[in-house]
Amino acid sequence: MALSLRKDDTVMVMMGKAKGKTGKILKILVDRNRALVEKVNMVKKNSKPTKANPQGGIIEKEASIHISNLMFHCAKCAKGVRVGAKFMKDGKKVRVCKKCGEILDKV
Repeated sequence: MALSLRKDDTVMVMMGKAKGKTGKILKILVDRNRALVEKVNMVKKNSKPTKANPQGGIIEKEASIHISNLMFHCAKCAKGVRVGAKFMKDGKKVRVCKKCGEILDKV
């Protein structure tokens, strides 16, 4: 399955308890069709004391969100948009905003 979202893209959550929040994709879990989004879908996790964290205790971290619940956030439109593909004159394929036509890939 081809994904239109990539690491470091800004996305908007469309469904679930974090609906309407935006954040940057930290990691894509391709095998499970999920993504980790910065400061979105935070969960509390109990951790045992380790050498790295001698205190242990409760830590907060991001949980993954299914890709189908995310939408690319266009800076120009300031909302969630669909992503299309377009070939440039030099033959390079880039992603574009379906609403305003803005090129989304950093060239």
